[in-house]
Amino acid sequence: MHLGIILDGNRRFSKRLMKEPWKGHEHGAEKLKKLIDWCPDFNIKELTLYCFSLENFNRPKKEFEYLMDLFKKELLDLKNNSQLDEKKIRVRFIGKRELLDKELQNLMSEIEEKTKSYNNFVVNFAIAYGGRQEIVEAVKKVVYNNEEINEENIQKNLWMPEEPDLIIRTGGEKRTSNFLPWQSTYSEWIFLDALWPEFTKEDLKNSVDEFNNRQRRFGK
Repeated sequence: MHLGIILDGNRRFSKRLMKEPWKGHEHGAEKLKKLIDWCPDFNIKELTLYCFSLENFNRPKKEFEYLMDLFKKELLDLKNNSQLDEKKIRVRFIGKRELLDKELQNLMSEIEEKTKSYNNFVVNFAIAYGGRQEIVEAVKKVVYNNEEINEENIQKNLWMPEEPDLIIRTGGEKRTSNFLPWQSTYSEWIFLDALWPEFTKEDLKNSVDEFNNRQRRFGK
């Protein structure tokens, strides 16, 4: 299974704890590590995570800088994590990474290079990501390569051509927020009230069980 998750609710969780809103992203990062450990128990082979959208660049300067520092810390930890090698985990980053600072870009490239030959489990981090922008960039590539503009050529030029089977959004909001609009055409969606730091292994199990009980028609 390929699972996508919109990681929503970090700031609201932090407010409940009477902390500065952006402090919630630390709790979200810790939950993300647990999620990656849980996935093999549910036969999840690929995971795509909506971590930071293009719209998030408009967040207050203090929060933005805090998030960038947190990304650097977590990616440095990920780069040095022996489990990437032991479990053969491939890591990819999708989005307009050129908008991020060089240190972050270099960390992303180093992790991708280190794990490019692994295929037991794939984790895609959507950072500086926007779905409409992804489609526009794909069409530009098709035109630049002088290829016919059709679905096959657009899809192969997307930042991530693979299609999730199931997408979960935490935090109670019921919208897709520009996440994988092309790839999610036939994905199943589940919206949970739990804020992302509150997400549990039981929530994951229940979501996978619900997915397995649905009849996927693919437009038929």
